[in-house]
Amino acid sequence: MSIAVNQLQKRFGSFTALDNVSLDFPNGELTALLGPSGCGKTTLLRIIAGLEYADSGQVLLDGQDASAQHVRERQVGFVFQHYALFKHMTIFENIAFGLRVKPRHVRPSESEIKEKVTKLLELVQLDWLADRYPPQLSGGQRQRIALARALAVEPRVLLLDEPFGALDAKVRKELRRWLRRLHDELHVTSIFVTHDQEEALEVADKIVLMNHGKVEQVGAPAEVYHHPATPFVYGFLGNVNLFRGRIHEGILDAGGVPFEAPGHAETRDAFGTGYVRPHELEIDRYSPGATGLNVQLRRVHSIGPLAQLELERDDNGELVEAMISTERYEQLKLKVGEALVVRPKRLHVFVDTQ
Repeated sequence: MSIAVNQLQKRFGSFTALDNVSLDFPNGELTALLGPSGCGKTTLLRIIAGLEYADSGQVLLDGQDASAQHVRERQVGFVFQHYALFKHMTIFENIAFGLRVKPRHVRPSESEIKEKVTKLLELVQLDWLADRYPPQLSGGQRQRIALARALAVEPRVLLLDEPFGALDAKVRKELRRWLRRLHDELHVTSIFVTHDQEEALEVADKIVLMNHGKVEQVGAPAEVYHHPATPFVYGFLGNVNLFRGRIHEGILDAGGVPFEAPGHAETRDAFGTGYVRPHELEIDRYSPGATGLNVQLRRVHSIGPLAQLELERDDNGELVEAMISTERYEQLKLKVGEALVVRPKRLHVFVDTQ
């Protein structure tokens, strides 16, 4: 099922949760709503589900206006962060619950319910836990059961609100891979809310970046990461260094050091900021006449294949984070306190709007 929202507005008192949001969620895709707390992503998800109503705008399901439809009529499966399983019911009965409460004329028979629940337990790879109770399961297992329960009623769309937020890092990573494999098998249109950039980049077909109730950018993971449309997107998707200065005819002057500012050949005498990710910096020892920002090495964190360097600029004392391979770090034999020069291999420049 395809989903679209058109010019959604939602306020809670003086707080604007959604500000004229319009989006398309294509049939069969897994879309991540990504952004900081309070950006409007959960409100948007709840309005699509029918758990909340917009002040104005439309929710379209397969092209039909569903804005006034009750949550039961929308055929939506919802998975919350904290599982919401019935503790007094077995795992089997938890999954069967949505089928048993259907109106009599559409309710499956007991044999059909048993067959369906068994298949779902096999799908989430937990068929051996059918007779257990939720408190006897780990957090990761409970979340997979919550997903199986949501799928039992054959929803037209699956909505997940921070589904792995309550789990530890290792379990989260395992479940992310599992959710991606499950989606590739089922192809049910799915939207999940997260504030975890890595989670969204790893799992989603498409990412919607939200901030202060507005959509900042929509695109495939590689597109939003490598070609961020706004400073917010650049800063939210991973660590970034900021080089502030003046832009004039394609050059950013940051602390007296000129850097090329692609796409700004026509910009004249404007304040701007260059954004550089830690792995996009070149590091060399200082030598007279070397081009780049002069820095001193303050701290090194070297574990595994990468070495993280904390550098202090000579001109203004700001910290710069660089990432190089451990092999390169050992080759350079760098020492804390040493004078170095850094140059961006790639610089994304935005003109300041304030």
